[in-house]
Amino acid sequence: MKVAPSILSADFSALREEIQTIDQADWIHIDVMDGHFVPNLTLGPAVVKAIRPHTSLVFDTHLMMSNPEPFIVDFILSGSNHITFHIEAVKNVNVIIDLIHEHGAKAGLSLKPNTEVETLYPYLKHLDLVLVMSVEPGFGGQKFMPSALTKIAALHQYKIDHHLDYDIVVDGGIDCETGALCKANGATVLVAGSYVFSSANRNDQIRKVRHGC
Repeated sequence: MKVAPSILSADFSALREEIQTIDQADWIHIDVMDGHFVPNLTLGPAVVKAIRPHTSLVFDTHLMMSNPEPFIVDFILSGSNHITFHIEAVKNVNVIIDLIHEHGAKAGLSLKPNTEVETLYPYLKHLDLVLVMSVEPGFGGQKFMPSALTKIAALHQYKIDHHLDYDIVVDGGIDCETGALCKANGATVLVAGSYVFSSANRNDQIRKVRHGC
């Protein structure tokens, strides 16, 4: 089980110091919001570039944007190792997956809680990761939606049936208890924001997410 703390819940005025408190993580999850696809507005490639020299952890960048394509190369050149975009936001899914791969990053596709998991199936053989949102995207600190477990299980079974090897990432309301439920249904990566960064001992919280309470 990999753990990816979301810096959406970190102190933005001290990001360098904040990411150094989560060195036991596997990835760092970076939420990018455009104020249109979701109501919030966060950071851009310049921030990714600024923090890249201060950690060797994988940068898992989640683009919650209505038109992500023009920004993808900039995020990769700034240090993002993974780029995940939303199926609800684009029409040319395969073109964007190819663009991400052409520039040396791993490609992920995400879906909102009300989007049917079957919409992802035509693209799964081309993906490195799939991101299941277990809250409505846009803000941290929301409560986990149990309906996500059905999607996780379906993606896990599809992976087995079709001999694929994508990561199943879950984001939203993750703590040691909800993380254990996700793991039991086939999740391989857990994104935890407020649960990690609200604690004085972030690495201890990461261990709890990874192994359960």
